[in-house]
Amino acid sequence: MNKRITAYSLYSVQQKERIRINPLEDIYPKLPTKKYQVIYADPPWDYGGKMQYDKSVIKDENVGFERKIFLSSAEFKYPTLKMEQLKELDVKSIAADDCILFMWTTGPQLANSVELGKAWGFEYKTVAFVWDKMVHNPGRYTLSQTEFVLVFKRGRFPQPRGARNIRQMISIHRGDHSVKPVEVIDGITKMFPQQKKIELFARNNYIGWDNWGLEIPESKIDISTGLIPQKEDQIALNF
Repeated sequence: MNKRITAYSLYSVQQKERIRINPLEDIYPKLPTKKYQVIYADPPWDYGGKMQYDKSVIKDENVGFERKIFLSSAEFKYPTLKMEQLKELDVKSIAADDCILFMWTTGPQLANSVELGKAWGFEYKTVAFVWDKMVHNPGRYTLSQTEFVLVFKRGRFPQPRGARNIRQMISIHRGDHSVKPVEVIDGITKMFPQQKKIELFARNNYIGWDNWGLEIPESKIDISTGLIPQKEDQIALNF
């Protein structure tokens, strides 16, 4: 007798096949030896294999599961790190005495974000940016539509201060999975144009920023235009 087909029996197989294994310590490069006044981080949060799904998993909505089951999880897209691994990253070693940390997070990871900032040697201050993705995901309580950038401080506020009119709310339609709007790093650059800055877990390579991560392209990008300059003297600075 054939086993009864359920949504779980279909997507549990996909889950095992598609999860990206958490990287070992030696996969990530070493942090630089420089000190920075501004650190911008998008930690690859681990959600414990929790998945997003839609009505395709409801048999009454998808009789016989003829349509492909919708399935999404961070672990399918990139290697994630568990909280204890993130805490082991020696961010203190690259933070200047007066330093500000901007950290991306989501609703389920808010408490972990504050805990991680403290582990890295910073004090939580406020929410710097709210990203309205203009499209929602299914949520257990309300429809999930926003992500946040928290701000932490170590020592005093880095001086000199640049722009003071950067808005907290950013409404930009969500693009590819985990890709963040450039308006955030552009805003941080305008606030701190003269400070030494680094992006952690970076996937882009912006002029005026050092960066650290697994997926950094060689070509530098002008944040204000999104273009790659053609000058030969603009050499990518990666770590």
